[in-house]
Amino acid sequence: MENDSTKRFSTRVVDYVKYRPHYPEAIINYLQQNYGWSKDMVLADIGAGTGISSALFLHAGYTVIAAEPNKEMREKSVALLQDYPAFTAIDGTAEHTGLAAFSVDAVISGQAFHWFDPEKTKVEFKRILKTNGTIALIWNERKTTSDFEQEYDELIRKHGTNYVELQHRNIDDQHIGAFFSPEVFHLEHFENAQVFDFEGLRGRLVSSSYMPLQGDAGYAPMIADLEQLFKKYQKHNSIIIQYDTKLYVGKVAS
Repeated sequence: MENDSTKRFSTRVVDYVKYRPHYPEAIINYLQQNYGWSKDMVLADIGAGTGISSALFLHAGYTVIAAEPNKEMREKSVALLQDYPAFTAIDGTAEHTGLAAFSVDAVISGQAFHWFDPEKTKVEFKRILKTNGTIALIWNERKTTSDFEQEYDELIRKHGTNYVELQHRNIDDQHIGAFFSPEVFHLEHFENAQVFDFEGLRGRLVSSSYMPLQGDAGYAPMIADLEQLFKKYQKHNSIIIQYDTKLYVGKVAS
C-alpha cells in the first residue's frame, strides 16, 4: 500500500507497546484443538507491529517470522522479542511479504488486516502458505456496553480523525467472507479486558492512529474531556475497558 498507512504508528510506538491490549492465551488452545496447530509449525505474522501477536505464539513455543513495513515498530519488536531464538523480523507488507513460496504453515495477523489490500493480500498469502495452510485473523474489538465505554466511544468519535471510516474497514463478516471465498471461515469470540489508571487510559487513547498527539491542536481539549470522563466513572482510581477478541480462521483456495 503506497500511502501513509505503513507510517501511521511511527510516532506512537511507546504508547502502543505500553497500552495496547494483548490477546488471550485461549486462542492458542483453540487453534491447537480445532485446527491441529502444533509447536513445530512456522508462522508468518503479517503486519506484526511491535510484536504483540508474535509474542503470544512465541511464548507457546512456535517459530514466528514477523513481516512489518514500519521501521520503528519493527525495530521495537526486535528489541522486545530478541530473547526468543525462534523469532525473526523482516521488512515486508501483506501484499509483498518477501517470504519464499510455500514457506510457512500458517499466517496470523493481529489488529492489522484492515490496512491490507484484500485482493493482493490473498494472492500473497496463497503464495507463501504450504498446502492446506491456515490463516488466523485476530482483532481486539472494544466493547461499548457499559456507560463508560459508550461515552469513551463518543469521545473518540468527537476528537478522532477518520475513526468511523477506519473502525470497520475490511473487518465485517462480508469483507472477511469475500477474502476467504470460495472457502468458508469460522469466527470465534474470546473475552479480554484492560484495567487503567488515568495515565494508562491516556496512553491507550493516543496509541490509536486516528487520535491527536501532544502538540496537535486538538490534543488539549481531548485530554480535558478524558479527564472529566475518568473522574466520572473511575473506581479506586481505575477504569476497565472490555474487549471482544475476534478470531477469524480459514483457508484460501489454492
